[in-house]
Amino acid sequence: QLQLVESGGGLVQPGGSLRLSCAASGFTLDYYAISWFRQAPGKEREGVSCISSSDGSTYYADSVKGRFIISRDNAKNTVYLQMNSPRPEDTAVYSCARGSSPICFRGDAYSHWGQGTQVTVSS
Repeated sequence: QLQLVESGGGLVQPGGSLRLSCAASGFTLDYYAISWFRQAPGKEREGVSCISSSDGSTYYADSVKGRFIISRDNAKNTVYLQMNSPRPEDTAVYSCARGSSPICFRGDAYSHWGQGTQVTVSS
């Protein structure tokens, strides 16, 4: 059964750090780009970051560039999102999704999603 499971969410203070994990089962991450999305209450879902499997290229939304780092461990079939210096406006449910190809591109069709993990940034 093809599945993505996020973990690592929780409450974090502004300026702290948190690492989210996206563990895949039922397929190999080696062949697919993986993206992180987030959705805050009352707001539309937005793309946060993407990592290609072809060459490891990474992409970030301007709002998180320089603070978040996406990485992958193919041996563990897991993608990570390291959140450094989070801000209250980063509070959202974070979900990972599998792209349709090894590369990241705008407008990709994401066929498989995890259930999401809540991240709350507050002092």
